Amino acid sequence: MITIDFRDSRPIYEQVRDSLRRLIVSGALPADEKLPSVRELAARLVINPNTIQRAYRELEREGYIVSVPGKGSFARPRAGADSERARELLRIFDDAAEELMYLGLTASDLKSRLDGKEAKADEN
Repeated sequence: MITIDFRDSRPIYEQVRDSLRRLIVSGALPADEKLPSVRELAARLVINPNTIQRAYRELEREGYIVSVPGKGSFARPRAGADSERARELLRIFDDAAEELMYLGLTASDLKSRLDGKEAKADEN
């Protein structure tokens, strides 16, 4: 599920956040699925609960999870994704596409790659 690489230069909370985001986006963690409690996940990963809490806070801010007081945190349905997060990712995408084209890839190369991603998403 989630692995921590202590040699990774990214902070641990970012690794946890990115792993959970990947599980939600891929469907491995379905919408409305309850996430482990902060303490449970911290104990499982042998890290500070504050680290997990920060990762959960970031995911909630980005629109990937919702916290219900007294119940826990749950993966949000796909439609609940935050439009701000979409704008942020599109900005990153534009920057990456621009750099890839500078490095010699064509718009056609990028479109082929996107078509492959779309086909893979349709399979799921």
